Amino acid sequence: MSQLPASTKAITLAHYPKGLPTLDTFHTVELPLPAELQPGEVALRAEWLSVDPYLRGRMREGAKSYVPPFELNKPIVSGIVARVIASKDDNFKVGDRAISLLPWQDYIVINPSTHPAGPPFSLQKLDKFPPGVSFSNAVGALGMPGLTAYFGLLDIGDPKEGETVFVSGAAGAVGSLVGQIAKLKGCRVVGSAGDDEKVAWLKEELGFDDAFNYKTVGDLNEAVAKACPKGVDVYFDNVGGAISDAVTLQINPYGRISVCGQISAYNEDGSNPTATTGPRHDWILLTRNVKKEGFIVGRPAWAKRYPEALAQLAGWVASGQIKVRETVVEGLESAPKAFLNLFDGSNTGKMVVKVAADAQ
Repeated sequence: MSQLPASTKAITLAHYPKGLPTLDTFHTVELPLPAELQPGEVALRAEWLSVDPYLRGRMREGAKSYVPPFELNKPIVSGIVARVIASKDDNFKVGDRAISLLPWQDYIVINPSTHPAGPPFSLQKLDKFPPGVSFSNAVGALGMPGLTAYFGLLDIGDPKEGETVFVSGAAGAVGSLVGQIAKLKGCRVVGSAGDDEKVAWLKEELGFDDAFNYKTVGDLNEAVAKACPKGVDVYFDNVGGAISDAVTLQINPYGRISVCGQISAYNEDGSNPTATTGPRHDWILLTRNVKKEGFIVGRPAWAKRYPEALAQLAGWVASGQIKVRETVVEGLESAPKAFLNLFDGSNTGKMVVKVAADAQ
């Protein structure tokens, strides 16, 4: 059995932030590790760590949501790919790669059978991962972001060949996948992003039919109308706010709006009474027979279908039909900054932390 270190570095929540978090929101600490594993336990070395916008919702004291808030002075938790370095669980052997919702630590000791993440986020071996594809994709295109794009678009958006699909936050981890899946389904795809380089990437590499920089385009209503002359049939909403208002005005009769995220409002502290006011366009939903549905990818009915979805996504990635881009930062200490960068648009594609220098 590999020798465990006596302690591990960890990133904890120092306080519940008001508005945009800062580096002071997090603490880097040393936590003790057990000298020996107990029966059923495994020791893990973190390799790839996911930072995601939804984590901001867990930094609100007493927040009523689909997941409880993080505890103060306890490690932040997110999706992590880890390598088994010691095991007293017959289901896991040294060298296995596995994924679960795990604490932000270099080294982690858990009992998979009692790990609090629970199904469908229990510790899962990555023994059927596509050859030649980095394990970092298990927290990206072949993980929660991929599943979010897959089910949010195909089940809720239900795109038909020839329809127009609009994606806000199109250069992010989820949006970039949504647009490519929509193209595979024969749709005309339009996206918005926050800088010209991302817009070029969407059109030149990912095959978007049109895209624009929402920060510089001027009148958003005019921009959406120009990019979508036949209206919008499916809107995949990652952002909320002004861009969503503009797209909703262009939604076609019997259109579908899949509400995945509202990153424009994640850091609101309640001081601006109009920041998240809405919905403001119910009359459009009513008179145009539009379906608008919010979702969390952990729906039990979808969890049963994760294997089929991941198999399809893996096939698309392995064949090159879906292109993946990652923004990679190195070292556990970089995780807080990587998280904060999600809110200033620093990432293109999936933001991921390479925790171990030898991660594959």
